[in-house]
Amino acid sequence: MKYSQLHFSDGKIDLYQLQELFNITAFWAKERSIEDLAIAIANSEPVISVWDKERLIGFARATSDGIYRATIWDVVIHPQYQGNGLGTKLVETVLSHPRVQKVERVYLMTTHQQEFYKKIGFEVNHTTTMVVYNQSELDALVSQELEELV
Repeated sequence: MKYSQLHFSDGKIDLYQLQELFNITAFWAKERSIEDLAIAIANSEPVISVWDKERLIGFARATSDGIYRATIWDVVIHPQYQGNGLGTKLVETVLSHPRVQKVERVYLMTTHQQEFYKKIGFEVNHTTTMVVYNQSELDALVSQELEELV
């Protein structure tokens, strides 16, 4: 892979390419609608993307109050580009953004990538994560779990 072809951007996102990237790389983000992606991106800062020419190959976003807490969301690198340090560079780019770099704590949720994030400096935190699901989200989770059992 030629790194000279790659570039990071905090500009506009092609939502259709993002939807396709999620469907390929992220079991937790499959089937997100274009409308919902647009809302999530509109309410996030920073939104960072990685491009190979005109092809979206990486994405991450964060939400933050700018001083106390931030959360990183939706970190993905296309499978053909993984293992080359792009994921690390992507997360570091989010962490260095002015909206995130000075907050006391930066959170993220991950199911299978704890070791990757530990290499960047994240620590496992068993004491603060709690969640409440709205009813439609709960119904979707139950449906997903039932599908996985079949």
